[in-house]
Amino acid sequence: MSVMPWPDHLLTLEEWDALPEYESHHVELVDGVLLVAPKPAPKHQVAMANLRSCLKDQLPAGVVAILDVNVLIDPGPPLTVRAPDLVVVRAERYWEHPKRFNPEDLLLAVEIVSPGTRRTDHMFKPIEYATVGIPHYWLVELDEPITLTAFSLVAGRYKEIARGTVEVRVPSPFPITVDLATLVNP
Repeated sequence: MSVMPWPDHLLTLEEWDALPEYESHHVELVDGVLLVAPKPAPKHQVAMANLRSCLKDQLPAGVVAILDVNVLIDPGPPLTVRAPDLVVVRAERYWEHPKRFNPEDLLLAVEIVSPGTRRTDHMFKPIEYATVGIPHYWLVELDEPITLTAFSLVAGRYKEIARGTVEVRVPSPFPITVDLATLVNP
């Protein structure tokens, strides 16, 4: 097995693009520094897939939900690339098959909280996503009771617009209803 040497400098976009795809790790780049975490647990992965399916059934034509893609948050230097659990983008942008999305491509970013990402998902990502103008952010907690909190960007900050533990009706960016009990059912 070949082991990639750990970078001893802040990575550039070209170096980020040259990294291999990791099957067993979740990788992001923050201020040029590589952040590596284990891939999400099966419960998290099932919730991602089920949420995508729920959205796919309710999104209007011309809009798609995509799992685990890279979003260039800050071209730097230093560079920041995040990988939300799910994003919603216009279909025309999806069909361009970009290597990564830019913040202005996203209508919605969703993070499903894992034990190791709680602080990042609650504190750092909302600030980063709001700063670059991503208009909607959802935070899904899988600990009982399963909770979805939806935020909309208002005057540069996220404002809570919906929260629920059973069924959540989110008014924007599109009217969506999420039955949280089905999120973790395989």
